[in-house]
Amino acid sequence: MTHADECAGFDARWSESFAPHALLGRVPARVARVDRDRITLFVAGAIASTWADPVPARPSGRLRHEAASAADLPAVGDWVAATLPESPGAGDAVVHAVLPRRTCFARKAAGRAADAQVAAANVDTVFLVAGLDGDFNPRRIERYLVAAATSGARAVVVLNKADLLLRANPSAYAARLAEVEELAGDAPVHAVSALEGDGLDGLAGYLAPGQTVALLGSSGVGKSTLVNALAGTARQDTGPVREADSRGRHTTTHRELVALDGGAWLVDTPGMRELGLAAGEGDAEATLEATFDDVESLARRCRFGDCGHAEEPGCAVRAALASGALPEARHASWLKLGRELRAYAARHDKRLAAEQKARWKAVHVANKNRPPKGARW
Repeated sequence: MTHADECAGFDARWSESFAPHALLGRVPARVARVDRDRITLFVAGAIASTWADPVPARPSGRLRHEAASAADLPAVGDWVAATLPESPGAGDAVVHAVLPRRTCFARKAAGRAADAQVAAANVDTVFLVAGLDGDFNPRRIERYLVAAATSGARAVVVLNKADLLLRANPSAYAARLAEVEELAGDAPVHAVSALEGDGLDGLAGYLAPGQTVALLGSSGVGKSTLVNALAGTARQDTGPVREADSRGRHTTTHRELVALDGGAWLVDTPGMRELGLAAGEGDAEATLEATFDDVESLARRCRFGDCGHAEEPGCAVRAALASGALPEARHASWLKLGRELRAYAARHDKRLAAEQKARWKAVHVANKNRPPKGARW
């Protein structure tokens, strides 16, 4: 394996996973961009120097046919097995298989309850980018932390536009930074100014050779500006935000894998107005515990193991709410995101769905057999 391969991230584990495809004459490549059925690849392996430019590709018919859902098709960041045309520019490569993903950042596809949309695959670190300007929203940061926890990647909160708030209101800057550090738990928090270049040195450690970092956040938080700052060149278009609420327009319209000179990869993604959570069987509870450890630890101290935190005696959660130790907004976010995760898991797991159906059937039967109000039996 060459040093170039190691810098590209195609390490010994990927080489082992790819070995059966090498026997079929295929080559390893990484998905840089997906536009419907059109894929752009970076070629790895010994022939990478011949195929230095991105290669257009398409999925094979068999791969499309055997995919159970869109999430099984190549996504940005995937390592794939492909066959190449005779020479660069002589046609499209064909992607035959997607190597098993190590991590996967997925979200519930808007308007399609049955599907998950893969935003980025095989990401080592997720930069959860939020603005410290008028669009600052701690609840949105919590949502992104929950989504990152389901992906398997390390979460890092990046608070951009720190220079604006620090100049305008130093006390508000300190308060917001402390609030995010508290809700982020074990996730590191970095305050930066992508435009001014302040604080970017603190992000360098995540961009070691072979590492992949995805940038996620809503429109207007400065992801494209951050990509340009980290890449050292104006790769992505940027745009202004509205003065009234600091919300931005989509300047990035597609997901793209960007190779940095130091050997790391960046995945820039379009701003997300709404991030629907997706979690598989068993992931929902573990994700909530990882992201809301303060609330979950309170719940474990309740008198009853199945406490609903409503009217039960000895409820530690309600006691913390009453004393002010647990903020109402934090508790409401825990409830809302928990319901969303469990609902998605139930819809996508046959066993959970069957159990949920049986419970609702019992409720309907009980309601049907309930005597009319005021009746005597």
